[in-house]
Amino acid sequence: MSRKPPVPFRGRGALSQPDNRYEPQKRESIEEDPTGQHLETRFFPDSARTIINRNNSPDVGFSQSINPYRGCEHGCIYCFARPTHAYLGLSPGLDFETRIFFKKDAAMLLQRELSKKGYRCEPVALGINTDAYQPIEEELLLTRSILEVLDRFSHPVTIVTKSALIERDIDLLQKMARRGLAHVFLSIPTLNETLSRSLEPRAAAPWRRLEVIRTLSAAAIPTGVLVAPVIPALTDHEPEGILKASREAGAISAGYVLLRLPLELRELFEEWLDHHAPLASKAVLSRMREFHGGALYESGFGTRMRGSGPLAELLEQRFSVMARKLGFREMPKLETGLFHIPGSTSENRLFPDFPA
Repeated sequence: MSRKPPVPFRGRGALSQPDNRYEPQKRESIEEDPTGQHLETRFFPDSARTIINRNNSPDVGFSQSINPYRGCEHGCIYCFARPTHAYLGLSPGLDFETRIFFKKDAAMLLQRELSKKGYRCEPVALGINTDAYQPIEEELLLTRSILEVLDRFSHPVTIVTKSALIERDIDLLQKMARRGLAHVFLSIPTLNETLSRSLEPRAAAPWRRLEVIRTLSAAAIPTGVLVAPVIPALTDHEPEGILKASREAGAISAGYVLLRLPLELRELFEEWLDHHAPLASKAVLSRMREFHGGALYESGFGTRMRGSGPLAELLEQRFSVMARKLGFREMPKLETGLFHIPGSTSENRLFPDFPA
């Protein structure tokens, strides 16, 4: 029996539910849901013991990060974090965007870690693997509570998001920005509204993200644009347009990241291409191989996010020339010298019943 092509669920990025790489057996569905209708999102508390993740990767620009959520309802088909759901025994496909884990004690854990003797203050990146402002944040307020702790400790933070929900926290971000404690980047891979709806179905529309840049910039919060990911043969003609629109909206800094296809993401992205961009599918994959010496992905530092070879050099040159022409610059350095542990009296503490 031939296998029918998957039917997309409304508002979802992945088309299927592949087994994760740790499963001893592989299963294949013969009958697909023919309706393409609603697929419920479920949320689960994550009993994390720590909240700050540390890394020594030389190409990410930060040494510690906080991810209040695992999985992301935005459903971006290109998300490099999809394979991490395998650690939970779940699929990097639809599970990643419909089975969301939230760190309910995030603020308390953060206060505990920042209060430890010998803690060394370095900027923390908020929402790097999965968006800290995905839809459930409007209800759970975990990111808001994390920012409140960081503000109380005068701890610097940088945020990358695709969500307009960040406007809710302008009061905190503005207060922190005045002390050199906050940067924000809006991630915009395309200005094409139709393409965006299938690439990142539950993220804010591209025009709305430009409005967020405008709003944050008007509030004197240093704001930049991250053209990510650049998808060869599909969106690689857009960086100049995205840079121009973002600069006009008030962005002061810019960066880009090439599409990354680690592990199970390769299969999921190829499936998405075959359904949503069949005429471009072969060209996209062929061009990706040109960026990675014949492979679809290289995991080495430096090349994993930029590629290598003539096409990578050309993309870097195009981006640099346009950024320079438009007057983009580096973000102001985040301030680490203001960090302090708040007083121990109950009126100065976020959690009066929490032991120091």
